[in-house]
Amino acid sequence: MNIKTTYLNFTDKLSKLNDIPLLAMRLVLAYGFYMPAKNKWEDIHSIGEWFASMNYPAPLFNAYLAASTEALGVILLTLGLATRFISFPLIITMVVAIVTVHWENGFEGGSNNGFEIPLYYIVMLSTLFINGGGRFSLDYLINKYRKK
Repeated sequence: MNIKTTYLNFTDKLSKLNDIPLLAMRLVLAYGFYMPAKNKWEDIHSIGEWFASMNYPAPLFNAYLAASTEALGVILLTLGLATRFISFPLIITMVVAIVTVHWENGFEGGSNNGFEIPLYYIVMLSTLFINGGGRFSLDYLINKYRKK
């Protein structure tokens, strides 16, 4: 067996696993959005005041919108239901977070509260938006049933 054949066989086998990273991304993102959503809902009026301090238009409405989007994201991403649908508003939420909170702190996300983590979320959400939730999702099961 030559190197080319070995490589092609290897990549064929790997391609059968391509749904595992999609599942992992969904679960990591759901976990990542859980605490921010929970914290927003625990004191939504303080979040509205914080948004007002950053000159958000309609700050309380946007606090409810962000909290609802994140909470719905936790549920839908975990189930793999409406994965493409929820990915887009979550991307918008992350872009707004980067522009209004994280950008001025630079890239490093760990101790500096930079835009690194929201950027990673955008990359993962974009992957889900393009590819969907994968075989290990309710989206897949619904689509499979719908085709019968």
